[in-house]
Amino acid sequence: MKNWQLLWRLIRAEPWIFFASVASMAVVQLAMQLAPLVTREFFNLISDSAQANFGLWTLVAFLVMAGAAEVVTRFGLVYARVTFHFLCSALVRRNVFAHILSQPGARPMPTSPGEAISRFAGDMDEFGIFFQGLEFMIGTGLGVIVAVAIMLSIDPLVTVVAFTPLIAVAFLANKTMSRVQRYREERRRAAARVIGFVAELFGAVQTVKVATSEKTVIEQFDRLNEVRRKAAVKDRVFEEVLMSVFYNAVNIGTGIILILAAQSMRAGTFTVGDFALFIFYLDRVTQLMRITGMVFSRYRQVGVAIDRVDYLLGTAPREAMVVANNLYLRGDLPEVPFRGKDGIEPLEELTVENLTFIHPDSGRGIKDVNFRIRRGDFVVITGRIGSGKTTLLRTLQGLLPADSGKILWNGKEVADPSEFFVTPRTAYTPQVPRLFSDALRDNILMGMPAERCDVDSSINLAVMDRDLTELDHGLDTMVGPRGVRLSGGQIQRSAAARMFVREPELLIFDDLSSALDVETEQTMWRRVFSKPGTTCLAISHRRAALRRANLILVLKDGQIVAQGKLEDLLEHSEEFQQLWQGDTAEQPAG
Repeated sequence: MKNWQLLWRLIRAEPWIFFASVASMAVVQLAMQLAPLVTREFFNLISDSAQANFGLWTLVAFLVMAGAAEVVTRFGLVYARVTFHFLCSALVRRNVFAHILSQPGARPMPTSPGEAISRFAGDMDEFGIFFQGLEFMIGTGLGVIVAVAIMLSIDPLVTVVAFTPLIAVAFLANKTMSRVQRYREERRRAAARVIGFVAELFGAVQTVKVATSEKTVIEQFDRLNEVRRKAAVKDRVFEEVLMSVFYNAVNIGTGIILILAAQSMRAGTFTVGDFALFIFYLDRVTQLMRITGMVFSRYRQVGVAIDRVDYLLGTAPREAMVVANNLYLRGDLPEVPFRGKDGIEPLEELTVENLTFIHPDSGRGIKDVNFRIRRGDFVVITGRIGSGKTTLLRTLQGLLPADSGKILWNGKEVADPSEFFVTPRTAYTPQVPRLFSDALRDNILMGMPAERCDVDSSINLAVMDRDLTELDHGLDTMVGPRGVRLSGGQIQRSAAARMFVREPELLIFDDLSSALDVETEQTMWRRVFSKPGTTCLAISHRRAALRRANLILVLKDGQIVAQGKLEDLLEHSEEFQQLWQGDTAEQPAG
């Protein structure tokens, strides 16, 4: 789909707001045409150079009415323009963000987080900025048509000759647009590099401090900022030069009018009022040319923005970014839906048959994995680093697309694991839980209505009850970005509480207890399995989990090489014996 088609779809999302903005701009511009006409009559009256058709107070009344009409219309114009501007940017952001969230959770972003933030901020704003210029150009164009018609009716020769330098300037501006675009692209790329660097730096503060690289990081930041400064100065200077050429074209046109109109004014066919009218309208025409040049420049710029945004969509079609969706600009925001267990078939048995997924880049993964989980089971997956444990959990839940194999819930095949294995059927916590810079309560609920959830019970199951007494504001404590105000163990238990509050049929942990002390871990497992029917699938090397498990799956090179209870594996599995002794290092290939 071409760029203009994408932009047209954005207009169709809220056409009445767009056309209201264009109409308001046209009314403002037409109202502004009345002021120079009144000025013309005023100068004719005071100079006695031509017969005035109106008295002084009549002219004042016309001027006041024109100003009042312009002021009133501008209120509607500002509302419509601002609304449509933010609507366009918000719609694109909403669609792209929704697409990113719909991707399998294990798939990485196509670019760095900092670069993605830059594209969400600056690039998506380009849509609204372009439409603001387009509305301005259309409205101004209608006003200029009226102005040129009036000028031609007064003196066609002066009108045509006065526009000559403006046409030359417009031609020059068109020739330089490619350079304008190049400077803008350089400026945007330089800014994106700075934003990306800052975003990555915030996520690596501890690494920088451990390596004592503060000075090196600051020097790199200064270098990136210097590149950004030079790009911004180059872009700004070139833009100002072009603008000065435009403004000087008005002065040249004024000089031409003076020369050509001199004899006509002596003959009485071109009045002082006509001269004032021409000067005013000449500026309007120049403004239109400047705006037109800017709109064409912005069209090229929004094309660059579309390409950069399209990169975030990956394999999705470009039109996905402009699909019409409700942005809830009016009325109340929708309530977050509560996904209860109504209509959810309770888990009795989960069967995995020949599940296979191979990473296309490394050639590693899992192959022909088979196991069964029954209601009330505690199944633990263990193995060396790189044996495929996390890959197995992600493939099971559809976060990675299985190459082959079947997953059955109570004997029925799951067609789409990524849609099926969600709350309230399952709840999953990865190796590194993510907390938001919000209250602890909100990090646990994650949008669920508090009145329909047993937060206290989930806190107890996660062994967080004692921690709450040590936090400044209990559940209302702000945890900071990524939970930096909490310890590693508190972060993991907060993530566990987030799972428990949803009361899923199947709990899935990826090495959740790695930051917990032995006593806390034992307490958590005891509390979790004190509730009848609790079913859990977990990755763990910890002895507390392995002792409690009624089924242990031993992975090696992506395959289950042994499974059974602890006593059987300690007696018959050499691989598990080494793991029990603490040897979890990755084995060399081959």
